[in-house]
This record gives sequence, C-alpha cells and structure tokens, in this order.
Amino acid sequence: MTTTHTCAAGAPQGALAEPSRWVRRWAHLVAPGGAVLDVASGGGRHARFFAERGHPVTALDCDAAALATMRGVPGIETLECDLEGAPWPLANERLESRFAAVVVTNYLHRPLMPRLIDALAPGGVLIYETFAQGNGTVGKPSNPAFLLAPGELLEACMPALRVIAYQDGFLSQPREAFIQRICAIRESHSTNPAEISGNRDATQVLPVPRYDLAG
Repeated sequence: MTTTHTCAAGAPQGALAEPSRWVRRWAHLVAPGGAVLDVASGGGRHARFFAERGHPVTALDCDAAALATMRGVPGIETLECDLEGAPWPLANERLESRFAAVVVTNYLHRPLMPRLIDALAPGGVLIYETFAQGNGTVGKPSNPAFLLAPGELLEACMPALRVIAYQDGFLSQPREAFIQRICAIRESHSTNPAEISGNRDATQVLPVPRYDLAG
C-alpha cells in the first residue's frame, strides 16, 4: 500500500483558504451539533467551517505549526499525530464510532480507510476528496502510486457505507486536477427483518431514510 506525502500534501494550509466545494455541498447531511473528525486537517479550513456551523471538531495532522493556527478557535480540538508511521491516534481515546462526520481532502493513506469508516457513528457521513490517476498531466501529485485508480474510492466505501454521491473525473477550478470524491453514510437502521427486535412484526418495513440531494 502506498500513500501521499505525510501531512496532507497539496492541501491548503492557510487559515483563509476556502473550504472544498464538495465538503460544503454535503455538509447539510451532518447531524446538527454532531462531532466532526478532520483528518490531515492542515491549517483547518474544514475544521473552522464545521466549527462555525456549531460542530465540535477534532483536527488531526502531523504539522504542529498548522495546528497552532487553530489554537483558541472555539469548538476545535487539535491533535498532532503521525497518521502513517504510528498507531491510529484515536484508538485508545474512546472516540471510535462517535463522529457524525469524517472529512478528508487532498490526502491519501490507504491503510487508514477502515479506521475512517469505523470512526463514523450510526448515521455518520464520510466526505472524502483527493487526487486520481491522470493528475500527473496537469500538476502535483504526479506519482501514480499516490493517485486513486478508477473507482477505487467507491470500492473502498462499499458495502460498509451507503454511497450518496460519487464523482471521478477532471476539475478546472480552483485549479486543474483529476479527482475522486465521495459522500457516503453509515446507515443507522436495518431493513433486515431478522435484525428487528422487540415486539415489532418481522414483516414491518422501517422508514426509508431521506438524504437531501438538493442541500
């Protein structure tokens, strides 16, 4: 398995950087007030975005200077950690399976994917966007080992998550890039009658969740 450069290569680090359009597009699916995990956060453009929306945020990165720019920002807790060469930093903090959203942009470390999915609470949303094959024709990263293969992000999320939206292609703005991006949810209900407990009729149909595609 291969990774991109440690500390979110290519991710904007400045406090004034705009949140990803993809993240903004699906932020409405995150439960109000739910905790958000920002992985490889850099200077915290998404941590700040969600904190401003009333979400408590845990921001992970190996760049102490970038994390320091969020010091004192209400609603944001930072954790300096090595996401690639050390154990998963949340494993012993009772934080597994509690996040209403996990957000990752411009970062790829394939072995982390199961951890990211496990970090989602029932109903939690994974919002992920990073570079894909073909990006070397327009810029960095260009090493094929650091670029997602066609359909790779989709396959990594299924069948554990319900995919709400997925794209694999080329963007000209904010800069030219080949990207993959996904919004997927760890559903909190079961439609399997064998898993329905209590006094419910085994043939009872549970309410169908509604995931607003319009925002």
